Amino acid sequence: MELQDKVAVVTGASSGIGKAIARALSAAGCKVVLASRSVDKLRDLQEELSNKSLVVRMDVKDSESVQGAFKDIWDEYGKVHILVNCAGVMPLTYLKNQHLEEWLETIEVNVKGTLRCINSVLPAMKNQKDGHIVNIASVDGIEVFKGGAVYGASKAAVIALSRAMRMELSPEFNIRVTSIEPGTVATNLRDDITDKELLEEKDYSQDEPKLEPKDIANAVLYAVTQPDSVNVNELLIKPTGKA
Repeated sequence: MELQDKVAVVTGASSGIGKAIARALSAAGCKVVLASRSVDKLRDLQEELSNKSLVVRMDVKDSESVQGAFKDIWDEYGKVHILVNCAGVMPLTYLKNQHLEEWLETIEVNVKGTLRCINSVLPAMKNQKDGHIVNIASVDGIEVFKGGAVYGASKAAVIALSRAMRMELSPEFNIRVTSIEPGTVATNLRDDITDKELLEEKDYSQDEPKLEPKDIANAVLYAVTQPDSVNVNELLIKPTGKA
């Protein structure tokens, strides 16, 4: 599918995977909406992009913030063709250490934040009977491990949500839905971890195979450039060397 002048909204665009996706979509011809709480970082990114773009402040934990950001998008472009839900947090913790506030924030951002953005983009996509929603999940939503209970549960929810979205939205409204499930990516997400016991037992500084953010961006491009008759349902991506 030709992406020239398509409007693509990328949440969490100020860093890591979201930033790489925004760059890739812009290079492919999209008018990219850069969404995040970190407006200064978004403006720095905007200066790098050759294609037209829009910066919106969006806190996916706040329904009014999300709704306000999408109002700005409608006012500027009047439509959205692609939504990439990339905003996320990963404060891994052992359940026994009871980091309740971090658990709740994980669900607030990774699950509720995704739902808020879907809710805001659906009216336009339903009306135009066209659209593609890409949810950035994780291999951790499939492969459970100690310390990843809540994070894994949040990503499992996104994977299940994506499957149900395809059942409901694709036949009636021609809205395609893709869940992308990366393995370990070289980003700063692990900086969110505060569980001292977990940090002592798991050496995250060790040299391990990792994907680069651009690898996930390439996966997004693959999904959104397929013909209208093709829906890439799920993409599970791991670094070479990991089973």
